[in-house]
Amino acid sequence: MRDEILVRVAVAFVFALWVSPAVADPSGRIIVSNERDDTLSILNQKLEVIDVIETCARPRGMHFSADRSEFYVACADDDQIAIYDTAEITLLRRIRGVAAPETFDLHPDGRRLIVSNEEDATASVYDVETGAFLTEYETGEEPEGVQIMADGRLVFVASEAANLVHVIDLEADELIADILVDTRPRRFALTPDQSELWVSAEVAGIVNIIDVASLKLTGDILFSPTGLRREQVTPVDIRMTADGTRAFVALGRANRVAVVDVATRAVIDYLLVGKRAWGLQLSADETRLFVANGLSDDVTVIDTQTLQAVTSVPVGLVPYGILIDDR
Repeated sequence: MRDEILVRVAVAFVFALWVSPAVADPSGRIIVSNERDDTLSILNQKLEVIDVIETCARPRGMHFSADRSEFYVACADDDQIAIYDTAEITLLRRIRGVAAPETFDLHPDGRRLIVSNEEDATASVYDVETGAFLTEYETGEEPEGVQIMADGRLVFVASEAANLVHVIDLEADELIADILVDTRPRRFALTPDQSELWVSAEVAGIVNIIDVASLKLTGDILFSPTGLRREQVTPVDIRMTADGTRAFVALGRANRVAVVDVATRAVIDYLLVGKRAWGLQLSADETRLFVANGLSDDVTVIDTQTLQAVTSVPVGLVPYGILIDDR
C-alpha cells in the first residue's frame, strides 16, 4: 500500500511539472515610461532601444507584479492602470476608472494596489487581479509618492501641495496621522530595517527623515552642489541599496544625482547626468543606476562602483519611470 502511494505521488509530481508553464528567466530588459509621447521604450542588456510601444495617455509610475510576470503602468490622462505581460511586453488588461493615477505601490499580499490620484486628492485601492475598486482615503492636494511597509499595515502617501505625509493604517482602515514636512514632498525610500522613511521635498531642496516608530521628523539632508542656486536643486526620486549603506537622490533641475552615506547622512558626491534627473532604478546587483532625465529625453547609466556616468541612451519624450526585468 505504501509503495502504491509513493508511486501515485511521484506520477502526480511529474505530471505537474509537465503541465505547469515554465517560469521565464529575467530578460534583462529596461522599460521606460515616456509621459509626453505616450510610449514605453524597451532597452536590451546592451542598452540599445529595441522597441517602442504605444501605450496609454501620459504613462507615469510603473511597478512589477509580485512574481514579476506582469507590470503595471499608471495612465494619468486615461484614468486607468494598464497591465502588461513582462516577457512579451503585450497588453493583458486594464483597470479603468482610476482617477488621474500618478504613482502606486503593491501590497505584500500581491493583490492590492494603492494608487495616488493626483487630481482627486485621494489614495485609492484596487484589486489587481479583478480590477475591482476596494476603497479610498482622502489626502491633501496633488498626492504622488506611495510607500507600503513590509508588513503591509502602514501606507505613506505624499501630498505635494499640502506639504504632508499621510499615514494610513490598512488594518484599521483609517488615516492615523498627517506629518508636516518641507515644501512639495514627492517620493519615498525606506531603510532596509524599516526604521526610517526618507522623503524628498522638491521645492525645499532637501530630504526629510521620518522615524517610523514615532511618526516624527528626526532630521534632514540638504543638497548644495557647487555652482548651483538653491532653487535649482529639486530632489524627486530616491533609491537605497539593499544593505542600507548608500542612497541615491535624483536632484531634478540640478541635473545631478546625489550619493548619500545613509549612516552619517553625509553627501558623498554629486554625479552629473542629463537634464532634470527625475526617476531612478538600481539594477538587481546594484552595480548600475539608471536615471530618467525628463528634459533631455534620455536615460543616464551610472556605474555605482566608480560613481561615473558610463552612457546616456535617448528614449521617448519626458521619461518618467524605469523598470528592469533582471531578478
